[in-house]
Amino acid sequence: MKTAVIIGLGLIGGSLGLELKKRLNYKILGIDNNAAHLQKAIELGIIDDEATYEAIATAELVIVAVPVNHIAAVVCKALDYVGENTLVMDVGSVKNSICKAVAAHPHRKHFVAAHPMAGTEHSGPEAAIYDLFDGKVMALCEIDDSGWQFYDRAIDIAKTLNMRVKIMHAENHDLHTAYVSHLSHVSSFMLGKTVLEIEKDESQIFDLASTGFASTVRLAKSDAHMWCPIFLENKTNVLKALDEYIKNLQEFRTMIADEQAEAIYKTIHDINYIRKILK
Repeated sequence: MKTAVIIGLGLIGGSLGLELKKRLNYKILGIDNNAAHLQKAIELGIIDDEATYEAIATAELVIVAVPVNHIAAVVCKALDYVGENTLVMDVGSVKNSICKAVAAHPHRKHFVAAHPMAGTEHSGPEAAIYDLFDGKVMALCEIDDSGWQFYDRAIDIAKTLNMRVKIMHAENHDLHTAYVSHLSHVSSFMLGKTVLEIEKDESQIFDLASTGFASTVRLAKSDAHMWCPIFLENKTNVLKALDEYIKNLQEFRTMIADEQAEAIYKTIHDINYIRKILK
């Protein structure tokens, strides 16, 4: 039986554990600084046992699923222990800083920088679910720095998870992710903040919240320990996305204030083109 070591047993790490057991018959070992997470992951059948970094030497696969500001250090530590056939993958949503930090490691070829574009607003081992990755994209970055046998295996794992693979440069990944993922979370967090500040009666929020509000603010439930580091690690791209977003909000506010009905209609109509992109 092949062995995988998962470092970080939250939503993504836990869900990968479930899938690797189900689809590829891996024995799953877990490492987590939170003892309660380790115990819960064992109780839920996500991992078979806890482990130390020494177990990496005989493992075929290592998944690093810790907060993004710790990924580079954990990947480097994992690479210190790799055996000849050990593939190390991370799952962070920021790639450029990680790839730069790992570049000089003598075992760099064992590492594949990955980002499964999947998730929910929930966190912890209890949030782990089956089929989270079905039909989603697995971004793989800077594969020229990885040994061909290792990125080939990473692609096979992604395909077994029923994911589409997209090869990207780390800088391009971080730029595009700032717009399609990180900005969405900023928007949701700030919508939640605005409503909580203006509407002091929680029962009114509960009673009157429509499906539109619930779906738009869903991401505001996401874990601060995960998202604060993401915004800071991808600061340049997030700020660029935010500046454009704020400009559009200010322009739309002016349209409403000045009762520019035709401009409002045209703006919304033009944006409806996104239906053709996101079917």
